[in-house]
Amino acid sequence: MTVSVLIVDDSSFFRRRLAEMITSIDGLKVAGTATNGQEAVDLVKKLKPDVVTMDYEMPVMDGITAIRIIMNESPTPILMFSSLTYEGARVTLDSLEAGAIDFLPKNFSEISNNSAQLKKRLAESILRVASAGKKPSVVPVVKTVAAPKIQPRVAPFTPSSSPARSRPAQATNTSHTEPVPTKRAVSNVPCDLVAIGTSTGGPVALQKVLSVLPAKFPKPLVLIQHMPSTFTAAFAERLNSLCKITVKEACDGDVLKNGVALLAPGGKQLIISKGGRIKILPGDDRVNYKPCVDITFASAANVYADKVLAIILTGMGSDGCEGAKLLKSKGAVIWGQDQQTSVIYGMPMAVAKAQLTDEVLPLEQIGPRIAKVVH
Repeated sequence: MTVSVLIVDDSSFFRRRLAEMITSIDGLKVAGTATNGQEAVDLVKKLKPDVVTMDYEMPVMDGITAIRIIMNESPTPILMFSSLTYEGARVTLDSLEAGAIDFLPKNFSEISNNSAQLKKRLAESILRVASAGKKPSVVPVVKTVAAPKIQPRVAPFTPSSSPARSRPAQATNTSHTEPVPTKRAVSNVPCDLVAIGTSTGGPVALQKVLSVLPAKFPKPLVLIQHMPSTFTAAFAERLNSLCKITVKEACDGDVLKNGVALLAPGGKQLIISKGGRIKILPGDDRVNYKPCVDITFASAANVYADKVLAIILTGMGSDGCEGAKLLKSKGAVIWGQDQQTSVIYGMPMAVAKAQLTDEVLPLEQIGPRIAKVVH
């Protein structure tokens, strides 16, 4: 099926080049173009595109206002284009909260050169956003370079060698069916660390989860969100302003503290070492995700063993699954977000299909449940 795209941008050059790139991609077509937010609102109703690509700064009506109106009147999956600046990060986060599903950096030099890499990212992003707007959906398959395997110091996890907690949620072999969560009367999760990994849809999901935690939350948290390096500082500041707990972008040498959530910096890797000390390492080009959930989860397994509550939220791909295996082999507890509330049911689905998930929860229940069972 062909995915139709409405391009919204006040730059005639950007509209033209983006239209040329989309037209050249199999399975995509341009439904139309708009020069401002008001035109976008009108054309969404008229053309009913599968996806809208949205700029922010435009005459007549800006992108965020247009997103809010579109999502209220004619809900349509929206891909935001944003500059790689602090202000661009702030605007992008506002657009995601307004209802946009994902974003791409707006790089005029890259689009001028007709970058093959940009064309690939554009195709992947449009398909991902289109898929997210049609639930329940089959997550589009995008070939990526997986994180290097991190060998556990114990035998790999298998269902038969699982610690005697409870049977993990069972997943079917189709992404259409939600794995059945294990029914457990759990009033306490004995952990020394809460680790949360997420990707597409994560900024809004993390905000919903963390904003309900009390100021004196008794354990430290680490957050791994796939995000560009120029965005994570602004995202940490945003979360900190909205949450009772303290949220900051992690720095090399930080020490995990109760009631403080450390956000992995974009473009780098967050490693937890002995004593809860944080190491920030340069991103390796061989690893597709920077930061990578698998890498941080693996380090948590080595330091905290079974005293970890690991949570996989909405996101594309399967990052976090290998790390969850190492954590489960040590006896840690794994939660996953459910399909219905996930923007993209990729990462939590991978963990559920691997039979690693102790509980599958809707997004709105995760924060309150953390506050209830972590002491």
